[in-house]
Amino acid sequence: MDTGATVLRDIHGLDAVPWWPLAPGWWYLAGLVCLLLLSIGIRYWLFYNAGWLGWRGDARRQLRKLKQSLATEDPHVVAGKLSELLRRIAMVRSGRQQAAGLTGDTWLQWLAEHDRTGFDWAQHGQVLLTAPYMPPAMTVERAELARLIRAATHWIDASRPAKRNVALSQRFRRLLAGIPGTGGARRV
Repeated sequence: MDTGATVLRDIHGLDAVPWWPLAPGWWYLAGLVCLLLLSIGIRYWLFYNAGWLGWRGDARRQLRKLKQSLATEDPHVVAGKLSELLRRIAMVRSGRQQAAGLTGDTWLQWLAEHDRTGFDWAQHGQVLLTAPYMPPAMTVERAELARLIRAATHWIDASRPAKRNVALSQRFRRLLAGIPGTGGARRV
C-alpha cells in the first residue's frame, strides 16, 4: 500500500462569504443611488434657492425688465404691467383663492399684510390702482414706480413665507403654557 499518494484528506467547508468588499453590482447600485440623491439635491437647490431658476428668478427678471423699460416706456403701461406681475406673484405665493379676487384698497392691504419687509403698500401703492386707468395727459411719477419695483423685488427675496398663521401659533403657545417645564405659566 502506498501511503503517500492515496492518503485521503478531510473535506473542508467553504469559506464564509465576506460582506466587504461588495460585488461590482452593489457598487453600481450604490453609485446610482448617490447620483440620484445628488441630482435631487441640485434640482432642489436650483429651483428653490438659486436666483435664476424657479418663479422667483422669473419674477426678478421681469421686474428688472420693468425697471429698464421705465426710462423709455409710458409710465401708465409700466404701472399696469407691475400690477399684473404683483398679482401673479401673490397667486404663486399664497394661492389663487386668496389673492386673485382682491381689488382696490383690499388688494393693497393684503400686500401690506403679506410683505415681511414692512413696505407700506397701502400708502405708496395707490399708483398701482389708478395709473393704468388715468388719461395720458395725467403724469405718473417714475420715481414712485421705481420705488414700487424695488419693494416688489424685496418682497420676492423675503426668504420666509408671507405670514404665519397667528391663531395656530397662539394655540401652540397656550398648549405649551399648560405643560410644566416649558417655561410657560400653568393656568388653573
